[in-house]
Order: sequence, then structure tokens, then C-alpha cells
Amino acid sequence: MNHQEHMRELVVFFETLTAGNTERVAQIYAADAFFKDPFNEVRGLPAIQQLFNHMFVQVKDPRFVVTTQVLQNDQVFLTWDFLFYMPRFANAEQCIRGATHFRFTADGRVSYHRDYWDAAEELYEKLPLLGSLMRILKRIARK
Repeated sequence: MNHQEHMRELVVFFETLTAGNTERVAQIYAADAFFKDPFNEVRGLPAIQQLFNHMFVQVKDPRFVVTTQVLQNDQVFLTWDFLFYMPRFANAEQCIRGATHFRFTADGRVSYHRDYWDAAEELYEKLPLLGSLMRILKRIARK
């Protein structure tokens, strides 16, 4: 299998991820894989699987829609929409737009996963109270 096929598997993994199949992390990620996003920095399968499990506790009906795929050698760059509901704050579907940089091992498993997204704009500004403060700070910074 080549990295083009590995990238396709990776996209399918994210777009079909559910609370009931997070054990598939072990098929996609290397044993000592590194993961970093705006809130977490972990290494290893148990920690990465825990992050995915926790996502299903924190938000309702989370799902990823991959919008762009770029492969160069053993590296992949995906852009995505993360759709979810947060009943505590709003009953409307929320969307975080972001991107992820991955590196594959020789056997096609992910050894490096780094998410890039703006937590202030994509999350904090959508929360009551904190959102108002973030928008004020943004206006002040623009002046």
C-alpha cells in the first residue's frame, strides 16, 4: 500500500469516527505517535485514544468533514470542518474549521498529528459571555 492509499484510509477514519469505533486509533496511529492541538499535547496510543473518547463526552454528535487533502512524500495536510452540538451553550450545530499536518511511518501509520485552528475565533467567540469579551478584545487589537 502506498501513502496515497494511507491518506485515503486516514480520511475515511476521520469521516466515519464514532464513539463506538475509537479503538481503530490503533490501526491508524503508530504506538509512539505524537498528537498536538490547541488544548492537548500527548504521545502514545492510549493517550490519543483517550482524547478521541473524551471528544464524544464533551460534545454531542461530533463529526469531521475533510475538505482538502494534500500529500507530499510521507506527509499529509488535511483541512476539515468539525461539526458538533454543545447543548449547554446553544442547540444549533457548531462548526470549527481547521487543518492537520500528519506524518506517516514507512508502514503508513500516523507518527505525527498536529492540529491547527484558532480556538479564540472558532470556539471561544461562540460561547456566551466569553464570546462577547473575545469580540471586544479583537476590536481593540485591530485599532
